[in-house]
Amino acid sequence: MRRTDKDMLVTGLKRLAITVVLMFTAPIVLYQAFKNQENFLFWPVCIIGVILAFFAVRTGFKGIMTIMDSMFGKKPKSS
Repeated sequence: MRRTDKDMLVTGLKRLAITVVLMFTAPIVLYQAFKNQENFLFWPVCIIGVILAFFAVRTGFKGIMTIMDSMFGKKPKSS
């Protein structure tokens, strides 16, 4: 029976913690951008918000995949 890789599990949990921070930060940044559309910094702030949202989703998937790999092992590549 396979045991859980604890180091890999901790890495996955750290990624999920970063995801939670990004999940709150990205909407706040986007809200501030759309609230101040007449400001000259609208586009840079909006782009930063979209990038943060993208990284929140990406980091979430990577964190979940890392946790799954730590519990069940990596899938063998079939040729």
